[in-house]
Amino acid sequence: MAIIQTLCIGLFKECKKVMGIIMSLISYYVINQALNGGKAINILNKVMSYREEENRLKWEGTFADYLSIIKERPEVAQTAHSRVYNMIKSAGLEERDGQKMYQFFGQEIFGLETAIERLVEEYFHPAARRLDVRKRILLLMGPVSGGKSTIVTLLKRGLEQYSRTDEGAVFAIKGCPMHEDPLHLIPHHLRKDFYEEYGIRIEGSLSPLNTMRLEKEYDGRIENVIIERITFSEDKRVGIGTFTPSDPKSQDIADLTGSIDFSTIGVFGSESDPRAYRFDGELNKANRGMMEFQEMLKLDEKFLWNLLSLTQEGNFKAGRFALISADELIVAHTNETEYRSFISNKKNEALHSRIIVMPIPYNLKVSQEELIYEKMIKESDIAHVHIAPHALKAAAIFSVLTRLEVPKKQGVDLIKKMRLYDGENVEGFNSVDLEELKKEFPNEGMNGIDPRYIINRISSAIIRKEIPSINALDVLRSLKDGLDQHASISQEDREKYMNYIAVARREYDDIAKNEVQKAFVYSYEESAKTLMNNYLDNVEAFCNKNKIFDRLTGEEMNPDEKLMRSIEEQIGISENAKKAFREEILIRISAYARNGKRFDYNSHERLREAIQKKLFADLKDVVKITTSSKMPDESQLKKINEVVARLVDEHGYNTTSANELLQYVGSLLNR
Repeated sequence: MAIIQTLCIGLFKECKKVMGIIMSLISYYVINQALNGGKAINILNKVMSYREEENRLKWEGTFADYLSIIKERPEVAQTAHSRVYNMIKSAGLEERDGQKMYQFFGQEIFGLETAIERLVEEYFHPAARRLDVRKRILLLMGPVSGGKSTIVTLLKRGLEQYSRTDEGAVFAIKGCPMHEDPLHLIPHHLRKDFYEEYGIRIEGSLSPLNTMRLEKEYDGRIENVIIERITFSEDKRVGIGTFTPSDPKSQDIADLTGSIDFSTIGVFGSESDPRAYRFDGELNKANRGMMEFQEMLKLDEKFLWNLLSLTQEGNFKAGRFALISADELIVAHTNETEYRSFISNKKNEALHSRIIVMPIPYNLKVSQEELIYEKMIKESDIAHVHIAPHALKAAAIFSVLTRLEVPKKQGVDLIKKMRLYDGENVEGFNSVDLEELKKEFPNEGMNGIDPRYIINRISSAIIRKEIPSINALDVLRSLKDGLDQHASISQEDREKYMNYIAVARREYDDIAKNEVQKAFVYSYEESAKTLMNNYLDNVEAFCNKNKIFDRLTGEEMNPDEKLMRSIEEQIGISENAKKAFREEILIRISAYARNGKRFDYNSHERLREAIQKKLFADLKDVVKITTSSKMPDESQLKKINEVVARLVDEHGYNTTSANELLQYVGSLLNR
């Protein structure tokens, strides 16, 4: 009875404790719900979920267990280069207009599809197949703020996530500071047999530390060596390393290859005992993953020579040991000036032959440049500021123009080239012309204004205006003012860039007029379609030498030449060229019909432009009077309010930027 009584008292006390914990948790939940609307609990739930995921990913077993895994899933034993390539490929691939779009880079890198395709197809893919390019340092070379660092960061963050998936799982010898490949335990004389059985090639030798551990801890029995699953982490220095040059006089090679632990020499008795060595250099820690060399070409020569053996033979020298095997992707980045200086130095010839250079130029597409600015703004503290539609486009036009080379091809000016590069239809030119333009200047995009400068000037415009709204004119004005403060721009380039700002302003003027035109025309699309259908009826009758049937009167009439010419003259179609233009339209309609498509308002770029200009010309006087009147009457005021509302609701403006747009277009029309 005494025992039962004691047990009951103990059970009661434990229940009391549990109830106390439960009540504390409930109180904590209620308080946080009241104070934070449940946000703190949500965060804690996510932390708990992440912790559970970490526990799920943990795996530990013997080398014999590991062999069972790779027998079933050979991809687990892939090389570092293969892992990176498969990671990129697993994110998805899309083909658009013959251009490969790797989705892995899609949310962060804009307008560099050709450079990315070359990077993947000419380096990562063959390197993953164990071809010789994997024995090269990958050097990304391009102008500042061109996306080099972003590409490297994406690869690092991607590897961290990929190593947490089943496809990207990585296993290592437990307790090894270099997270060594377990297959290094297979003796060299058995590796041919291993390949015949498993179909997996083994490269590299067991490290000095694990050689000693195999003998002392496992008595030479490789099947008993403990293997664990690891996940890459730059913060924890697992599988991802970063090396940054500092003062050459103070920087030690130990930062790369590790160093002797003098505090343990007395314990182990020798500097050549691997237990007395810290395998904590960046090359050690980056094993199995990737190593980033920031500004590699600024490194002292003694650091660069350490890379020769690593790139060619897959090993490096550290301390008083034999060569240490390492499997890692080495990525470096630099600008063109430093690269030219590097290769001009004859001392660097040996290393130069072990580098594969991938040019990363500036983006040359206006629409993609806008996305770059949008991304940078979202990541800043000015994301709340209203930026009027087309303000970023005006800035993008300017920056892209500074990067383009003046075309040699006859009939193509810089504006047409810019539009062709951006995928726009330019009358008289096709995809063949576009490819010819790209081949004219292989190094195009390596110079010009960088995105950081644009964002700096946008920030300046926001501060200067002191209201949470800026428009295209504010941005262009700020860009113009900033050129005088840009120390690296020559006087010749400054004058050229000032001209590009004027070009961007003219492009914006056309956009602004078009915006107001659309807002003034009630049911704009319907009006445009009606006018176009009327024009097409007359064109068809003209080309077929038929009459037009008037639906209202029932009469047959000749095609309305006045109507057709009023539209065609908007885009400069001369009297002599009108017949050819009309026949071209009819041929386009027939081609659409044969392919089962319907010819509509957007099917012919120049015709659409002519329709828009015709509508605007008809409304020009109304717009001019309404927007420029200092004291608008009641009907004008009503019209202005309707237009402002339409610009806000349908075009993305706010009240301030909409009114500024109307005033500006009014001033343009009154010139």
